Amino acid sequence: MRYSQSFRPKRIALESNQSHSIQAIQALRGTKDLLPADAKAWLEVEDAVATVAGRYGYGQIRTPIIEAARLFKRSVGEETDIVSKEMYVFTDKGGEEIALRAELTAPVVRAALEHHLITGQADCLRLFYNGDPNFRYEKPQLGRLRQHHQFGTELLGPSSAFADAETISFAISVFRELGLDNFRVRLNSLASPAAREAWKQVLVPYLRQNIGQLSKESQRRTETNPMRVLDSKSPEDQPIIRNAPIILEYLSEEDRAHFEELKSALTTSGIEFTVDPLLVRGIDYYTRTVFEITSSDLGSQDALCGGGRYDNLVEQLGGPATPAVGFGAGIERLLIALEKVRGNKSASSRTSVYVIAQSPVARLKTYEVSQSLRRAGIASLFDLNGRSMKAQMREANREQAKFVFIIGESELAEGAGMLKTMESGEQEKVGFDSIAERLLATTR
Repeated sequence: MRYSQSFRPKRIALESNQSHSIQAIQALRGTKDLLPADAKAWLEVEDAVATVAGRYGYGQIRTPIIEAARLFKRSVGEETDIVSKEMYVFTDKGGEEIALRAELTAPVVRAALEHHLITGQADCLRLFYNGDPNFRYEKPQLGRLRQHHQFGTELLGPSSAFADAETISFAISVFRELGLDNFRVRLNSLASPAAREAWKQVLVPYLRQNIGQLSKESQRRTETNPMRVLDSKSPEDQPIIRNAPIILEYLSEEDRAHFEELKSALTTSGIEFTVDPLLVRGIDYYTRTVFEITSSDLGSQDALCGGGRYDNLVEQLGGPATPAVGFGAGIERLLIALEKVRGNKSASSRTSVYVIAQSPVARLKTYEVSQSLRRAGIASLFDLNGRSMKAQMREANREQAKFVFIIGESELAEGAGMLKTMESGEQEKVGFDSIAERLLATTR
């Protein structure tokens, strides 16, 4: 991202004998430093997530970035790309196989079980995570790095389609809170296990019949995990995928009623959607509802978030039978979409002032005033290097301060500084004791 208007990091000169003495070490491929200019937008997203979570009654949860590798193998599926190709796995000094966190649903369920948040008594447990990193060894893409960050929800307990609708609504509420409207919802049902097996009894012979036209990976998956073939992005697989048996034709009566209720709930709440029978997602634990929310502002890699229902995962990880639904959204991709929509501008702005010492004797007072402004919630800067007034004015311009508050010897004697509005050039004398109130009044 470009630097924001409110913060431009400075380059600090190195001593000449240090500048070329060692080879520079750079961030690993697929990782990215979060600089102050980017952090402002990042915090804006996290604030929006927290605001929406408060409205929906969700509590925040954070899990470790390392987990037992078997957690992901058991939950996500050993034949998925995540487990078979992308996980960062190592053996620790105790001999246990450890994985960097590859996704967040399984760790959240693990934590909920470990800390007895799930009792199996038809509870409704609403949890959200916010800005947590995941790690996958995959080809870096636009807004999708090997270390990428997500926010999302896990709603444990309810089996109703209204829980699915609430999950989708939560994600959309965050996007709207940030001023994003250009998105669409893709929706499908992967059925309950029995109905899915009936579909696979038709799908597998169809894939075998066309096995010679499939990619090598899809040929292998036909025998190990045939549903994953529909998730293939290989060009040679697409004609076969488009003509594959559609899972929606194999839904049970309960599956169909659940899907219809979800569509009615979304329509009632004004959320437009498209049913996509080829949407399967890349994780094995999904049952019934799966969805993606996309934005055309991201180009071909257009997914903002995805999720679905996973009614068997809690039991699969050793807990009581517990229906559940959730989603995860990539923060990096969301920031790209927001920048394309509104440019490099934050949705919020604050009053800011640069306090200038016109003479050395005023430096202590500039420090005192700047500190008092910060305590009042006003963004304030002052010179730390004892520079001339001209240099301080240049710095105020670089920081794009809305105001400067100038203090010299005469101002010290009067107990009032000169407040200058940078855009208009207007000036007025304001007392040291009333400067905070005067600045706050400009934002009311």
